[in-house]
Amino acid sequence: MINVVIADDIQILRAGLKTVLMQDGSINVAGEASDGKEAYELCVRLRPDVVLMDMRMPDFDGSYGTRQIKEKVPGVKVLVLTTFDDKETVSKAMAAGADGYILKEMDNDQIINSIKAVAGGVNVFCDNVFRSIRKESSVPQDAKALDLTEREIEFLKLICDGYDNKEIAAKLFLAEGTVRNGISRLLEKLKLKDRTQLAVFAIKNDLV
Repeated sequence: MINVVIADDIQILRAGLKTVLMQDGSINVAGEASDGKEAYELCVRLRPDVVLMDMRMPDFDGSYGTRQIKEKVPGVKVLVLTTFDDKETVSKAMAAGADGYILKEMDNDQIINSIKAVAGGVNVFCDNVFRSIRKESSVPQDAKALDLTEREIEFLKLICDGYDNKEIAAKLFLAEGTVRNGISRLLEKLKLKDRTQLAVFAIKNDLV
């Protein structure tokens, strides 16, 4: 069962989303929040698997809630579900550590599938946001310019596909500790803080 918290300041929208999600037997709506602070507080108390996070909410917005959750309740995934796909809003969500970014215009099945993907460790970005991330990078660089090894590029590609360390180790016939250390060195080399940022980096630089 995937436990979900819905964070949106519009009550009727939360109610509609809850009705849609609860029709899927593998999803349970564990709580609702009207801003980012409430979402964070619910995560501390309920420890859900995924938070559906709107970005523009009064007082404490989605970027505040996402940052608090990712820093203080790291096991919880945050999937942004919003109306806005402008560069500023997308950048705020990514900087806060969001695990995915989709739009409210998507159909119900796409939203449900995105929740399941994020819960399973896959970063999900709708097409508009994916293109926005790519455009944000100035000029794509090749692996040589980035000083990346072939192995590091393999790590990046598998991280983008949602594989965890154990799965990467099995796929590349490596010890799990070797993978863990290699990804730690990669984070240090690229001055990034987590796997989500690695995935965004790989997309920006045309490595996947």
